[in-house]
Amino acid sequence: MFNIILSAVSLFINGFGIHLTIRANLGVSPWDVLSIGLSKTTGILYGTASIIISVVIILIDILLKEPIGISMFIDAVVVGKSVDFFNWLDIVPTPDKIYYGIPMMIVGLFIIGYTQYTYMIASLGCGPRDTLLVGLNKRVRKMPIGIVCICLFSLATFIGWLLGGPVGIGTLICAIGAGPIMQLCFKTVHFNAIEIKHQHLKDSFIVLFNLKGKQTC
Repeated sequence: MFNIILSAVSLFINGFGIHLTIRANLGVSPWDVLSIGLSKTTGILYGTASIIISVVIILIDILLKEPIGISMFIDAVVVGKSVDFFNWLDIVPTPDKIYYGIPMMIVGLFIIGYTQYTYMIASLGCGPRDTLLVGLNKRVRKMPIGIVCICLFSLATFIGWLLGGPVGIGTLICAIGAGPIMQLCFKTVHFNAIEIKHQHLKDSFIVLFNLKGKQTC
């Protein structure tokens, strides 16, 4: 239960990091271009658009027969609605100069990086998008995961742009800088993501509802 709370709180704070990258007013990350584009086109909230996209990606992950963890569903709901919450609070002013926007975006990326660490140590599975990236990479083994990531980001950005999502220098900063910043965050806390053994959805339910003790031989 503690791990579920840790995962949810981490993802909620992660949403604040995303909120900062959006408020930086420089263009947003590839997946956020898609979420905001869908939000603008349909008139729904960012968080609702993010949930819809996450559900579609989860279905693709299932079709790819990738491992599904309970954090995947927590991620799908909490992050987007956390961004909606901070948008509603409206306590972070939107900078009108690029030299204010860039530091805000970098701070947001560092918050995302550190909350990725606390989210991952809960060991309840990866997010829908990360799982999709790994699943696709398994099926195109001759292509480096970095190229697969660029293709996925490019597709999300292009579709989001067609829907009216904001693309700018911030999109490039997020696409190029998010990975290295996350690795730097992991390094400062001596964390190796590869060593984490994630719990599958079935095991999470067994622990959550104490079914293990009820099972018979």
